[in-house]
Amino acid sequence: MSGFQAFLLKTNALALAIGVIIGTALGTVVNSLVNDILMPPIGMALGGIDFAQLKTVLKPATGGDPATEVAIRWGLFFNAVIAFIIVAFVVWQISRMLIKEEAAAPSKACPFCKEPNAIDASKCRACASAI
Repeated sequence: MSGFQAFLLKTNALALAIGVIIGTALGTVVNSLVNDILMPPIGMALGGIDFAQLKTVLKPATGGDPATEVAIRWGLFFNAVIAFIIVAFVVWQISRMLIKEEAAAPSKACPFCKEPNAIDASKCRACASAI
């Protein structure tokens, strides 16, 4: 068990698991935001359109059973695209806030090939010339 614990703590597996859990919760909140907060006023502004009900019927329901209807529900797809854009934007903002790039290690350029090398290097790692 200690080996598994060490694996979780040494790798990014724990961070990935936490990210998936938070992402799932964020997705639920954003879906509610899109479906319950954003789309009703947008639909009302566009003349009372309910995007969740927009569809192109390919085969009407038979026998009064709505489950037999074949339709392309492009309104639901439109809602999903908006939700995706919001989630992607929020995740991008969070990652910009939390993930900082490490400062580049100091280096010196090779006078011949201009490749960066460690400060204490005596030979270029690219062209093997003395620097």
